[in-house]
Amino acid sequence: MKNKFFLQYCLVLLSSIGVLFLFRFLPHPPNFTPVIAMAFYLPVFFGMWCIPFLILAFAITDFVIGFHSLLLWTWGSLTLIGLISKYSNRILSRLFLSFVGAVIFFIISNFGVWFTGILYQHSLEGLIQCYIMALPFFTNTLLSTIIFSLIIEFIVFTKKFNLIPQLLKKNR
Repeated sequence: MKNKFFLQYCLVLLSSIGVLFLFRFLPHPPNFTPVIAMAFYLPVFFGMWCIPFLILAFAITDFVIGFHSLLLWTWGSLTLIGLISKYSNRILSRLFLSFVGAVIFFIISNFGVWFTGILYQHSLEGLIQCYIMALPFFTNTLLSTIIFSLIIEFIVFTKKFNLIPQLLKKNR
């Protein structure tokens, strides 16, 4: 019985990381991926111990796609998003915190663009301009986070599918 549970547990985790790989490589509109939703929901399902595996998945895909100067900012924001997931216990808190995760990603990653880049002046005006110029990307980030969070909520937490309740009971 324990082996079957462990196998299901690993299968769900590996499938989730596989989805991350897939969405990082498939063509998509800028910033329209399940990345933030999954960075939030994987620790909800599996606990905080899965955050390093999530970052490892990003490291592997970034190795293939190409490393960039914002890795510290993007990986750091995704780690923070995973950490805030421990404060979610109901659907409204999970949806609200996944929205907060999109905001965290926007603030941290664009601060990194401003701080490490040469596109904007290193002044308050340059920082504000950086955030303003990033708003079209934030729209896609926010929409994709909300859509994928709702999909995850529907698939995982509805009684019709009943995919992960055993994992949640064991993990909480």
